[in-house]
Amino acid sequence: MDVTPTVTGRPAEAAPPLRPPQAGGTPRPHRARAVRRALAGLLLLVVLAGAWVGFRAWQAATALQDARRQLTGVDLDAAALASAADLTGLHAATSRAAAAAEDPVWRLAEHVPWLGDQLAAVRVVATSLDDVVAGALPAADDLAVLLDGGARGAGGRFDLAALGAVATRVQDAAGAVAAARERLDRVEPDALVGPLADPVRRAQDAVDRLDRAVGPAARVAGVLPAMLGADGPRTYLVLALNPAELRAAGGIVGAVVEVRVDDGAVDVVAIRTTADLRGVRDPVLPLTDEERALWGDGLGRWVQNASSTPDFPRTAALVAAHWATVSGDPVDGVLGTDPVAVAALVDATGPVPDPDGGALAGDGLVRALLRDAYVRHPGAEASDAYFAHVASNVVAAVGAGQGDPQRLLAAGRRAVDERRLRVWSARADEQRVLAATVAGGAFTSGPFADDPGLFLDDATQGKLGAYLDADVTFRDARCVGPDPSVTAVVRLHLEPPGAVASALPVVVGAPGEGVAPGTLLTSVSAWSGRDGEPLVVRRDGAPATGRVTRADGRVVVQVASRLAPGATQELAVDLPLHDGAVTLWTTPTVTSPGATTFRCPS
Repeated sequence: MDVTPTVTGRPAEAAPPLRPPQAGGTPRPHRARAVRRALAGLLLLVVLAGAWVGFRAWQAATALQDARRQLTGVDLDAAALASAADLTGLHAATSRAAAAAEDPVWRLAEHVPWLGDQLAAVRVVATSLDDVVAGALPAADDLAVLLDGGARGAGGRFDLAALGAVATRVQDAAGAVAAARERLDRVEPDALVGPLADPVRRAQDAVDRLDRAVGPAARVAGVLPAMLGADGPRTYLVLALNPAELRAAGGIVGAVVEVRVDDGAVDVVAIRTTADLRGVRDPVLPLTDEERALWGDGLGRWVQNASSTPDFPRTAALVAAHWATVSGDPVDGVLGTDPVAVAALVDATGPVPDPDGGALAGDGLVRALLRDAYVRHPGAEASDAYFAHVASNVVAAVGAGQGDPQRLLAAGRRAVDERRLRVWSARADEQRVLAATVAGGAFTSGPFADDPGLFLDDATQGKLGAYLDADVTFRDARCVGPDPSVTAVVRLHLEPPGAVASALPVVVGAPGEGVAPGTLLTSVSAWSGRDGEPLVVRRDGAPATGRVTRADGRVVVQVASRLAPGATQELAVDLPLHDGAVTLWTTPTVTSPGATTFRCPS
C-alpha cells in the first residue's frame, strides 16, 4: 500500500540535499558583486585622481602662462632685481604653479609610467622658477632702497653697510638660481612630449643665462665693500682710453686719473697725461716672447700702448708699473673706460664742466673729446691734457654722488656688457673674482677659453678712429652637423671730413710718408679659441694673408686693413660654435661694443 504523505491530495516534494558551507563563508554571487564594486570604486578613484591631476595641471599651466606673460616685462638679472613690484606679481604666478605641482596626488601620479615623466618635468619647472623669483625678492627689496638714494650718504659717500647687506641678499639669490639650474639640468627635454619639451628647454636656457649673469655679479658684490675702502683706504688709477687711436682693448691710454677711496668716500688725487708718463728705455715689466712677437717692446715701454693686448689685467699691470716709475707708489687697482661709457654716465650725473668753458654731456662730450679737442688743442700734449681734465671732472661727479642712482647703475651695467668698463685689483683674492667676470676683461687670463677675438690696432698714429663706423654681424649659421659654425663679419667704413688735408690737424689725419692724408691703416688680429685652429680671415670676400703667431694657447692671425676716406671694407671669419653659441670679443669703438654673441635658434 502506498504510504507517501500527501498535502491537499498532491505528493510531497523531496527536500533538497544539504550542501556544506563555502570556504570563507561567503556565497560566490555575493563575492563577485563585492569585487565588481571594488573595481568600480577603484576606477572611480582613478578617474577622480586623473581629473584632479588634470585640474592641477590646468592650474599649473595657467599660472606658468601668466608668469611667462609677466616675464616679458621683467629682466631678471643682477642689475634689474630692483623691479620689486614686478617681481611680486611674478611671484604670485609662480607660487600658484608650484603649489599645483606639489600636490600629493600629483606626486603620486609621477610614478605612472611615461605620464609621470611629463608631470615631474612640469613640477621641476614650476618649483624651480618659483624658487628663483622667491630668492630674488629680498634682493629686489634691498636694491630698491639703495637705488632710491640709500646707497649714498652726505657728500656722496657710499653707505658700505647698506652695500654689504645687499651683497648678502644678492649672494642668496645667486644660490637659489644655481640650485634651480642644477635641478632643471637633470630634466631631459627629449623624453617629453612635443608641447612640453620646448617650454622646458626655454626654461632651462633662461635660468642658465640668469645663473651666468647673477652668479658673477654676486661674487663681485661680495668684494665691493672692501674695494670701496671698508677695510682701509685704497688708491686706484682710472684710465681714459681714447678710441680715436684704436688699440685692441679700445684705444690708447690717453690720460690717467689717480683716485683715493676711503670708507666709501671717493676723491680725485692727481691727473697725469701721457706727457707725464713718458716712454722708458726698457719695458716696465718683463715681456714674454709671444708678447714681443705680437707688439714689440713698445707694449711695455709706452703707457699708450699698454692697451694693445686684449687682456685687461695685463694692461692694468703694465700701467700700474708705469705709474710706480713716476710716483714711486703702488696702487690697489685699475679701472679702464672710454668716452662712450663716460657719456652715458654723464647723462645720469648731469653735465660736467668743460675745461674750455661751458658744460659737456652725452654725444656732445664724445664729439668734444674725440674730434673738437684736436682742433682746439692741436698739440698732442695739449689735447691729452684736455682729455685728462674732462675724465677727472666725470670721476669727481660720480664720486660726489651726483645723478640718478638707477640711471647710473644702468649706464654702468651697459658699459660692462659692452666691454667699455673693466676693473683690475692688485689683491689676488679680489682679482680672482673679477677675472671670472666680463667686468675683468680677462680675455686670455680668465675663463673664456672658447671665445675667439677680432681686434683692431691703429697703424697710422693718427686719430681717425673717431670717424670710423664699425659694425659686427653674423650670417650663414650652420647650427647642425659635425662642425657647427657661423660667419662673423666686421664692416668698417671711414668717413672723415670732406677736405681732409685742410680740415684735420696733422696729429689726426697725417699717417706718414707715402700715405695720403685721411687714410686709415689698421692691423686686424683674429684670435682663435684656446687650442683652436687658426681663423681664416677674408677681406671683401677674398682670403687675406698675414702673419701667424701664438699667444696664451691661441693662434693669432694678423692682417692689414687700408681705408681711404669714404671707403668700406668687410672682414669675415668662420667661428666654431660650442653648444650652439659663440661670443666674439672685439675692440670697442665709437659705434660698436667690445663683444657680440650669436646663438642658434632653440
